Amino acid sequence: MTPYQVLVSVHGAIGVVALATFWSNAALRKGTPLHRRVGRAFLLAMAGILVTGAPMAWFTFRDGRPVTAAFLAYLVVITASAVWSQWRAIRDQGDVARYTGPVYVALGALSLLSGVAVLALGMRVGSPLLMGFSAVGLLSGAEHLYKWRHRAELGARGQWWLVEHYNAVLGNGIATHIAFLSIGLPRLLPSISGGVLGYLAWFGPLLVAVVAKVLIDRRWKPREVGELSSVG
Repeated sequence: MTPYQVLVSVHGAIGVVALATFWSNAALRKGTPLHRRVGRAFLLAMAGILVTGAPMAWFTFRDGRPVTAAFLAYLVVITASAVWSQWRAIRDQGDVARYTGPVYVALGALSLLSGVAVLALGMRVGSPLLMGFSAVGLLSGAEHLYKWRHRAELGARGQWWLVEHYNAVLGNGIATHIAFLSIGLPRLLPSISGGVLGYLAWFGPLLVAVVAKVLIDRRWKPREVGELSSVG
């Protein structure tokens, strides 16, 4: 096997762990010791996806596929933002200024700029996938910067850290399911790849996550007048 093939295999194996721990944690009672342990395993798996995903983007660029490489790098950026927020929202729940610190701002700015770049690239090559998916970076990046500028308002909201945490978990869940549906599953069932099913693999998890967020917000998000909108 080539180094790239080994990297892809390791990346795929970590993805399976991420998928399994995501659903295991979703089924567990929130706040229990087991929920926290499985949540840490999911977070570590997502970190492993980032560690292997970045060099995959480089290998893809070196192999003469710059558009695919740029999109992979973009996915690494927006996923890194969600991974950071999932971790730090819990660690910094008593200090919103620390949570919205330099790393949070840098990831927000990078997500926003990456979204702009992917949108421009999508328009240049005529790719609806790139153009449509650029919205994730544009919206999440803009929201990061907005929350940074209004961090006092964010911190005044009851259990703000919990909302930030589960929004980030949903974001990481989107990344995990997109990878499985668009890359892993077509390898197992080649007949489902391409066309409309291919777009469903990319945008379907986004739609499901939006519905899940609405349902979760109804149960966990504090009801406050003038509260910040929180998308991810």
